[in-house]
Amino acid sequence: MSLRLVFLGTGSFALPTFRGLYETDHDVVGLVTQPDRTGQGHHRHVNPLKELAEENSTPVFQPAKANEADSIARLREFEADLFVVAAYGQILSAELLSLPRLGAINLHASLLPKYRGAAPIQYAVLCGETETGITIFQIEPKLDAGPVLGVVKTDIGGKETYGVLQDRLSELAVPLTQQVVDELSTGTTKPLTQDTSLVTKAPRLTKEQGQIPWQKPARLVCCHIRGVQPWPKPSTTIELAEGKPLRLLILDAEPTDRAVPGAPGSIEVEDRKRLFVQTGEGAVEVLTLQPEGRKAMSAAQFLNGRTLSNADRFALPAE
Repeated sequence: MSLRLVFLGTGSFALPTFRGLYETDHDVVGLVTQPDRTGQGHHRHVNPLKELAEENSTPVFQPAKANEADSIARLREFEADLFVVAAYGQILSAELLSLPRLGAINLHASLLPKYRGAAPIQYAVLCGETETGITIFQIEPKLDAGPVLGVVKTDIGGKETYGVLQDRLSELAVPLTQQVVDELSTGTTKPLTQDTSLVTKAPRLTKEQGQIPWQKPARLVCCHIRGVQPWPKPSTTIELAEGKPLRLLILDAEPTDRAVPGAPGSIEVEDRKRLFVQTGEGAVEVLTLQPEGRKAMSAAQFLNGRTLSNADRFALPAE
């Protein structure tokens, strides 16, 4: 049975799945996406989902607030069987969710019930998980709490940043979504209730949370560096024994067996080529960094142009 689908989504994570719905036997009858944004100088930000919808002659609706009465009236006009939601950016009311005959499903980038919230991919990397995935669940009013309809799992690469992992997960979501929509159309889904005892939260990160927590164990420091790229960026400050503090980004680092004397943040330089930093447990070697206002460079390139002493240290983030 062919379903009438309305897709609610915004941004690059949602795009592959939206495109994948056009490859099914179901009818994509509408796109609901966030209003167009105008940046500095009135530059128009391109919405790739909107462009794809227009290429396929699919009506586009961009309400500022989807739950308001006039928005719900417009959504009702689509006469949808199912809403498919991915990174839409607005919490949906019970009234809105009741519009489609089969309700609404959501693509969530974690293995629920772990990492409910707005930043599941970032938290999976930050917390040192070795596995994550995509969960599709039936939306209920409570945050990310509905019954699970489908799951796909994948390993997290040892050097994979949040941004790279997000792109990969967005592609993994496509066949899973197609499968779940087909099962809903034939009534063959097997919903699984989430185990509430295993719930963890993944709230939206702040810019300040990009600061590198040198007081954590070396492995988690490296996970943090990967987990906040490309945003809010892994930032830190070198407190110099002589001169002003130097702000920079640490873009790549790895745990090392080397022991660096001193408290977390203490540094050791070897042959003006290698830079080691003590953490709360073990040390890391900094491989790639970016001084403020400059391009990314290797640790050797940085040390070739700046003399550091073992009296210098990386600052710990404010508590």
